[in-house]
Amino acid sequence: MRQPLVMGNWKLNGTKASVEALVKALVEPAAKAEGVEVAVCPPVIFLGLVEKLTEGTRIQYGAQNADVHTAGAFTGENSPVMLKEFGCKYALVGHSERRTLHAETDAVVAAKYEAIQQNGLVPVLCIGETLAQFEANETKAVVETQLKAVIDHSGIDSFANAVIAYEPVWAIGTGKTATPEIAQSVHAHIRAYLAGFSADVAAKVQILYGGSVTGATAAELFGQADIDGGLVGGASLKPEDFAQIIAGAKQ
Repeated sequence: MRQPLVMGNWKLNGTKASVEALVKALVEPAAKAEGVEVAVCPPVIFLGLVEKLTEGTRIQYGAQNADVHTAGAFTGENSPVMLKEFGCKYALVGHSERRTLHAETDAVVAAKYEAIQQNGLVPVLCIGETLAQFEANETKAVVETQLKAVIDHSGIDSFANAVIAYEPVWAIGTGKTATPEIAQSVHAHIRAYLAGFSADVAAKVQILYGGSVTGATAAELFGQADIDGGLVGGASLKPEDFAQIIAGAKQ
């Protein structure tokens, strides 16, 4: 049985005061959600604060991005070694905003995935199609291509220590959500594609859904056979909404 994982991606949001209030508000919902792992990905500047606030709680945390380099003349980048030192468990890689706004190719994403994993963090590989690709029935081909880039670079066995987040780009921050049936069909296809390389790895890897998940939609989405939780954007900044999403992941 795969453990559900609910992860909040705070993106470029927060103040010291709001981060403290948010983490404190999540301690009880995380404690009550037995069998569910809860994690947050704050802006990197707040990692030290989150490290202190989550001590002794069930809340894990990660970074929204990591570089392929561990040190050196790379101004503005986040070393996976430094992220690990601050207690991060996870690091997002390949988020659609990084692919689109920062022109990160599949090759760049694969290299970052490897660097994250080699330095003791769990990569959360974000994959998904645009609206145009969805309407052209290219969803399966897109996710296969994004997965294959990582498999070619790091091997199928690397997914034994990784998480996949399927995020249809057309549903991120738009208020649109893939129906549970659509989301499940893509998750099932992802798992079947991985099974073509290793049935054991495919059966065990957590595949999260992301794309305007709300408290109202969480339970039905997470109840699907191949959906193992969510990577949550805007709703993860609202304690009551995020708590409801966490509760929706309980088995």
